[in-house]
Amino acid sequence: MESFILPGIILTLASFLIGGIPFGVILSKTFWKVDPRKGGSGGIGFTNVMRQVGEKAAFLTLLFDTLKGTFPVLLARHYTADPFWISGVALAAVLGHILSVFLKFKGGKGVATGFGVLLGISPAVAVFTFIIWNGVYFIWKYSSLGGLVSFGILPLTFFLFGERAYLPFSLILLALIYFKHIDNIKRLVQGTEHRMSKKSKS
Repeated sequence: MESFILPGIILTLASFLIGGIPFGVILSKTFWKVDPRKGGSGGIGFTNVMRQVGEKAAFLTLLFDTLKGTFPVLLARHYTADPFWISGVALAAVLGHILSVFLKFKGGKGVATGFGVLLGISPAVAVFTFIIWNGVYFIWKYSSLGGLVSFGILPLTFFLFGERAYLPFSLILLALIYFKHIDNIKRLVQGTEHRMSKKSKS
């Protein structure tokens, strides 16, 4: 391909729109008649859907929020091997989730979609990140802490797996995740962060 500028811009914009699809809200309202934004943290992702709606809705949300990160990246990789454009498409998906055009530029915290784009870029990095997240969660039972630790070491993970062209991407993704978790970080420091819990059965 002589120039990837126009296709790259189109893919990046499409990725932003795909990333903005609020599956947590759509699935919860369609099948369980519950809007997760009206309870708990008000979030639209896995953790708050788990607390407000239940396991099935939460894991479906996790699946689709992950796929909406993976799909645009795989599409970009089909057309180009340039890390610049692949990184741009990946970050657009995460930004789309965080600033959803379908929710008046409000959204989630980007962890599941961030994991999804990692799957598209480097399955090895994604699997390692997933293992770290689960290890931290298993020990301390804080979903937010698992995300913060696993994404906090992401630049090192990319470096160790030989994906050094994606170091700038990893730093930006890390910054986005941490920015969206400022309140969680404060609660973790204060010891008031909520541990993962399921929706209580009536």
